[in-house]
Amino acid sequence: MAKTRVVVVDDSALVRNLLAEIINRQPDMQCVGTAADPFAAREMIRNINPDVITLDVEMPRMDGIDFLARLMRLRPMPVVMVSTLTERGAEVTLKALELGAVDFVAKPKVGISDGLKQLAEEITDKIRIASRAHIRRLPPSTVAQAGAAPAAAAPSAPLPSLGRVSTEKLIFIGASTGGTEATKEVLVNLPPDSPAVVITQHMPPGFTRSYAARLDGLCKIRVKEAVDGERILPGHAYIAPGGLHLSVERSGANYIARVRDGEPVNRHKPSVEVLFESAARVVGPNAFGIMLTGMGGDGAKAMKAMRDAGAYNYCQDEASCVVFGMPREAINHGAANEVLPLTQIAPKLIERLRATHGAMLHRV
Repeated sequence: MAKTRVVVVDDSALVRNLLAEIINRQPDMQCVGTAADPFAAREMIRNINPDVITLDVEMPRMDGIDFLARLMRLRPMPVVMVSTLTERGAEVTLKALELGAVDFVAKPKVGISDGLKQLAEEITDKIRIASRAHIRRLPPSTVAQAGAAPAAAAPSAPLPSLGRVSTEKLIFIGASTGGTEATKEVLVNLPPDSPAVVITQHMPPGFTRSYAARLDGLCKIRVKEAVDGERILPGHAYIAPGGLHLSVERSGANYIARVRDGEPVNRHKPSVEVLFESAARVVGPNAFGIMLTGMGGDGAKAMKAMRDAGAYNYCQDEASCVVFGMPREAINHGAANEVLPLTQIAPKLIERLRATHGAMLHRV
């Protein structure tokens, strides 16, 4: 079987050498070149035509974000960002995902050598996933906006409010690779009086707060990182903090968020399985499940349990996924009521909520 050919782009010679060593130790991949800046990388990509590149953010002559924007417009290819775990690093990394990077690895601020060696399995796993990802060409306008503040992806038509849909309803979203942008696509199309949304996106500690703040600036609903014990309210979305599991519980007439440490489930923390299991157990037929792009099968069994408990579930279709793993597993488990392109999920959900509301109003 042909090896995945990787080019490493980083201004640090130490990091370049370490990443090349980590990649070359894998039987299924090979580092075919390293570059100290985007200009050298551009020539290397043109000459070598690699399968995947790893890309640093802060580099001389042109930063990684500008380079990524140009690359995804002119020569789209799988990119894994290798960024420093700082608040600034988190903001820039989220921008990179918006521009089409498949995933990212947060390199430590100190102890780079030991830190990267400890991350070897994560780095190589993400390169493997990236090599199989569906990559889309960016429109030229995105390049001009590469360094700009994010602008909301406006819905195709203004969505009228839902009226008094029952506060018993909750929307659950699970996502992994490619999911930061997929979740955004769903949330920006929800009206301000939407039922509450509870989200597990596979992300490490230090990134989910910036991600929630970014979404909060784009959406009509409020978006925040979930806090243990807080009441879950309509018109709000709650994101599982990186490195902690999120579930929902009842407290009297209210739903509350449970944020807990614990062992990884399906190798993940936060885990979609944990969130969706609580949806099946606590919310039952008042739940709506959405499984978005991601590698693996986290959440598939619990999503089937949701459907068995009366929830109505949507899975993203293969054509619109970056990685079809998680939706495919959920579909194979019989968890999906509907399989839809990403852009149709929010409209179909709203349509169903309206129909449910109408039935409630007319019930005798």
